[in-house]
Amino acid sequence: MDFNVIGGNENAVITIKKKQDGDILYLFVNMNLPNAEIPEKFSVKWKFSAKDCAFTWNPGMMDIHGLYFDWGKKVIKSRLASWMPQQQLISRTGRNKLNIAVSDVDTPIEIGTGICEEDATVDCEINFFTFPTSPKTEYSAVVRLDMRDIAYYDSIYDVSYWWENECGYEPCFVPEEAKLPMDSLWYSFHQRLDKDEIIKECKLSKELGMETVIIDDGWQTDDNNRGYAYCGDWLVAPKKMGDMATLVENIHNVGMKVMIWYSVPYMGIHCKKYEEFKDMLLDKSGDEKTFFALDPRYKKVREYLVGVYTEAVRNWRLDGLKLDFIDSFFLKGKSLESDPARDYPSLEDAIHALMSEVKASLTKINPNILIEFRQSYVGPSIRKYGNMLRVGDCPCDILKNRFNVVNLRYTSGKTAVHSDMIMWNTEDTAENAALQFASILYSVPQISMRIDKLPEDHYKMLKFYISFWRKWREVLLDGKLTATNPECEYSLVCSELEDKAVFTAYSDRVIPVKTKETVAVNATAGEILIIKNAEGKKYTVLNCKGEEISQGEIVSNLQEINVPTAGMVFVD
Repeated sequence: MDFNVIGGNENAVITIKKKQDGDILYLFVNMNLPNAEIPEKFSVKWKFSAKDCAFTWNPGMMDIHGLYFDWGKKVIKSRLASWMPQQQLISRTGRNKLNIAVSDVDTPIEIGTGICEEDATVDCEINFFTFPTSPKTEYSAVVRLDMRDIAYYDSIYDVSYWWENECGYEPCFVPEEAKLPMDSLWYSFHQRLDKDEIIKECKLSKELGMETVIIDDGWQTDDNNRGYAYCGDWLVAPKKMGDMATLVENIHNVGMKVMIWYSVPYMGIHCKKYEEFKDMLLDKSGDEKTFFALDPRYKKVREYLVGVYTEAVRNWRLDGLKLDFIDSFFLKGKSLESDPARDYPSLEDAIHALMSEVKASLTKINPNILIEFRQSYVGPSIRKYGNMLRVGDCPCDILKNRFNVVNLRYTSGKTAVHSDMIMWNTEDTAENAALQFASILYSVPQISMRIDKLPEDHYKMLKFYISFWRKWREVLLDGKLTATNPECEYSLVCSELEDKAVFTAYSDRVIPVKTKETVAVNATAGEILIIKNAEGKKYTVLNCKGEEISQGEIVSNLQEINVPTAGMVFVD
């Protein structure tokens, strides 16, 4: 492969050195400038054979997994606060063809691939410095091109290992509480919070096996019209919440941990602090009318935010924070201009500084502090500051939830991966409601339903699924996760640990039994699963409420078993 460098500063010297390690090629990209300058965008481009390339995958992929065109490439946009620089070409049988990854996960970088129709090759490019950073005299990064004929997910796992162990992105400690079911109040309450209703909800959710409550947007404002116009002061709305320290103590007495939500960047025009910070906002941010994003390049901004979080955790005895919208820090318009009042010229460096200061301050108060981030701020760098990574909002969407759970598991190492909060229509069947839980089994479940308003069969379903999840938690969270057919949003997912395995069939109904104990969850549109390689073993079928439907012995190498929607078959 021939690699070409295009663009960059006029006087920049950009070189590429190669190192081959079997079927992995490393490119050492170096840029040197005679004087400190803000680096201009430059690209590394090359062609790769499209032979046996069928699909594209990257951590932020939300649409069709085709190969795209060279004039409309599929692109992953990465920076510290959003996604990570990795894109992969996959064969039709799920084998890795080319996995492109960059060692630098902080700098704004884009990776793009697309088919060149003239010669049936894949045009590949990596764009460095896609928006301005701090002035530099030198820059270096390593590009890792994995061309091994291995399962696509093994190549992704290896990139995550490389970032963590060879590129210096060591994740923060994950306390046990981050790996237990949680009740999130966003979909169930939205901003209509009430302290008495929260206590009631906590008692009911604790009985079901949830260990932490996340109090979301609304605790800081009496306004219930959504939006962020009242964000920024972070003072408790007493009509809703009463005294926050008292509420937290009452929830602790129920036996639950307490986290509360903050929108990290947003400053609304109706908050008292707006006048003080109106000249330290990022241009063209927020909705550009009623709220804006603060600019963390100002020391005063960082000190204010760190102080808000620190006082809240200390004074209210909180167990964790849900820190939201970190990916909303963006440079546009006048914010691209320099300002000597800032102590950081680079936005990414300022975000690093902010999150470092937040982590240091909070862990000093509580070493086991829970910090939740959500897609798209989920990469190797941000894992240094948070121990919970959640799927982005997808209410009632079993397809997006399952797909993003798997993607996060592939790229997040041992950091606790959480589902988006599951919710459903209470007029639906218990089986359809259970599919919400079946879609997120391989993550820490977050539930966002009013427990006291659940129909009896929905309650039984939720109780059974949480009980099952807790019993099989080690297998579900700590086992090796594999998923077939990424181009189909994963047709069959399995997590295997030692002599136990849990499968979830989404469209593929054949369950290949390999372990002493196997559970298969039926999340397909039909009511038959095919058990393979389990002749002589016993089986038991439960419905979505945990009620036994049938049992027997498997008498053939391929045996059909009737399993109701969202039911499970246990084979041992």
